[in-house]
Amino acid sequence: MNNPRNTWRDAGLPVAERVEALMAEMSVEEKVSQLGSSWIRPEERNDDGDGNVAPMEDTFSAGHPSFEEEIAGGLGQITRAFGSAPLDPTEGRGRLADLQRQVVAANRLGIPALAHEECLTGFTTMGATCYPASIAWGASWDPELVRDMASRIGSDMKHVGVHLGLSPVLDVVRDYRWGRVEETLGEDPHLVSELSTAYVRGLQGAGVHATLKHFAGYAASRAGRNHAPVPMGTREFEDVVLPPFERAVREGGVKSVMNSYADVDGEAPAASHRMLTGILRDRWGFTGTVVSDYWAVSFLETMHRIAESQDAAGIVSIAAGMDVELPETNAFRHLAAAVADGRLDAQVLDTAVRRVLTQKAELGLLDADWSPEQDWAADVVDFDSPGNRAHARRMAEESVILLKNDGVLPLGARPATAGGDSAAPARIAVVGPSAAQPRAHLGCYSFTNHVLSRFFGENEHGIELPSILDSLRADPVLADAIIAYERGVDFTDPDDAGIAAAVAAAEDAEVAIVTVGDLAGLFGRGTSGEGCDVVDLSLPGKQADLVEAVLATGTPTVLVIVTGRPYSLGAFADRAAGIVQAFMPGEEGGPAVASVLTGAVNPSGRLPVQIPDHVGGQPGTYLTPPLGWHSDGVSNLDPRPLYPFGFGLSYTRFEVSDLSVSAEEIANDGVVTVGATVANTGERDGAEVVQLYIDDHVASVVRPRRLLTGFAKVRLAAGESRRVEFSVHADRTSFTGLDGRRIVEPGTFGVEVGTSSEDLPLTGAFAVVGGVREVPEGRVMDTPVTVREVAGSRAPEAPVAVS
Repeated sequence: MNNPRNTWRDAGLPVAERVEALMAEMSVEEKVSQLGSSWIRPEERNDDGDGNVAPMEDTFSAGHPSFEEEIAGGLGQITRAFGSAPLDPTEGRGRLADLQRQVVAANRLGIPALAHEECLTGFTTMGATCYPASIAWGASWDPELVRDMASRIGSDMKHVGVHLGLSPVLDVVRDYRWGRVEETLGEDPHLVSELSTAYVRGLQGAGVHATLKHFAGYAASRAGRNHAPVPMGTREFEDVVLPPFERAVREGGVKSVMNSYADVDGEAPAASHRMLTGILRDRWGFTGTVVSDYWAVSFLETMHRIAESQDAAGIVSIAAGMDVELPETNAFRHLAAAVADGRLDAQVLDTAVRRVLTQKAELGLLDADWSPEQDWAADVVDFDSPGNRAHARRMAEESVILLKNDGVLPLGARPATAGGDSAAPARIAVVGPSAAQPRAHLGCYSFTNHVLSRFFGENEHGIELPSILDSLRADPVLADAIIAYERGVDFTDPDDAGIAAAVAAAEDAEVAIVTVGDLAGLFGRGTSGEGCDVVDLSLPGKQADLVEAVLATGTPTVLVIVTGRPYSLGAFADRAAGIVQAFMPGEEGGPAVASVLTGAVNPSGRLPVQIPDHVGGQPGTYLTPPLGWHSDGVSNLDPRPLYPFGFGLSYTRFEVSDLSVSAEEIANDGVVTVGATVANTGERDGAEVVQLYIDDHVASVVRPRRLLTGFAKVRLAAGESRRVEFSVHADRTSFTGLDGRRIVEPGTFGVEVGTSSEDLPLTGAFAVVGGVREVPEGRVMDTPVTVREVAGSRAPEAPVAVS
């Protein structure tokens, strides 16, 4: 018979029974130790690097206890054992195992720590595959592609002893000026929900728990400034911000959630019982752990000023529903004393500890045979395997967006002369900073930009990272081309002396490719990334001057925009012969962009955000209500975008036709099926994203002009057709009413099907009948999609991606 001393180690018993047995053996101090964390950061950096670009690290680490002192009695989590300094993968694995052995030896009960790492663009460690940034996942419009990527990331992390990944970011973009747009999946809650839930399933299916970020409202900060207040009402919060989180909890079964830094209408999430308990647990049924964003609990005293001390901050946060303080223990350090003197209810402490131990049990850390090496898969660690790189390449190719093409693309074999002889080899000028700097392909949270640049500067990448320029020169389609390169300008350096040479190269060429955009960094060290916010949406530095100078030559010019956010292109679009948008396409971004330019890849990316027309108008997102759209006579400013949400071109042609709406009326809890046929009417294979939007003709509150309700990325051979059918539940028309309740309201709803939020050739309608229905928790939030063959159409060569 088991006794308490060994019951908790018996993997054959129910987790809840094991956890209660372990808690019965623990002192209050030992319980508190399970809610803290420790981060060992290197003290020395190479003088050639960027140095410490996150001042908070120094602020909250001054005089901090050593790792040995931190682990006395136990530890909740080890922070970024891999992702803090350049470590050989095998060395990193050994380091984490050694830290775990120290943790186990230091506490009476031998409880290991959870190990967490960042994984926003892949496992953030030396030598790991760097996939495209999250905004590029959004541009792929392909949930299965994202799920497969997350599974690969999770597998690599699990096999070296990592348990928890701090990803994905579910913030819905509200202001393009925000530096962390690159970390998001776009500006629509349905698109974000589909892709983020797929990521959660992929990561957790590989055995690593996902962490949703940042709960909630972080991306809606005033003026797009990092950590700024969020002046948001309940309706926008419920109808735009929360849905991706709810779906990842209910449908994805996510195991961890991280709070937002930014206070919402004066309410700091790290201290919000309404958010961390009322919404997350009581309404949605979340049973995992809530972890703090780094130093967020401390910020309750130092930034939000709602606590008079660190101890007080810890008490109010754990009472609100916070379980673990990251990245190190500050405000939670004296919780045992707070229990002893009655400032903290012992049951509140036990609730948090129970959640942490449950997570450890689920991950096998409480098993009798656990060891730091138990998940090691091979003697040699390869985080950037050929399979990973191939998937990174596919993701990059699927995310590149063709915005404009006057016939200059794809580049390729030149036509014969009138006399029948082959024409001279093409002369191509490639200019701009993004062409030869492949770090521009990587997001802020890539290891290269986030960590490695702080040690070795801009020329050390840690992985194979081909540039756009090198990829063009290596492309067999351009084997006979003469390719000249001039940088012109840097990303932010005001020196524009190189523009003259770039102009000369363009004048001597038949086609000019101008590559401009972002270089990600942290807290002002980049043009995109955490703390790299902007005042307007003009291209950084002198890059706009470079574009203007090359366009003025009259040489047909292709703009290649490699960015983490959308920038205004209105000043250039009418004069450019082609425009290609690549949202930080990852380590295989160079070959992917080159393949799109040469035509080896038929572009199928679609915009997850809009491209603004002018730099200062802040058009907002496509979810604007009617007053936020163009109205003659209302204002001299036209907020409409240059290229709308969901837009993207191809090297073939697609048509959508034959709209069907299964019913003229449905009950207020009924279902309507909307169908359309998509056909590839061009001469080469390609993929189109069929998009369904619904608009509420008349409602009791002001609603967006239209809402994305379903989509399907359909791959079609030349001449092939497919029938796409969307099953729309009445709950998909629901919204937060005037009294704060979620309701389905009777009325007429427009149905629009097409290929962007503004290219919707198929229109219809259906009516919801019956009274106003209050929608209970657990509403239908997805739109099942069926894609089937059309008689006489060619068979598909690849699966469809549906949502």
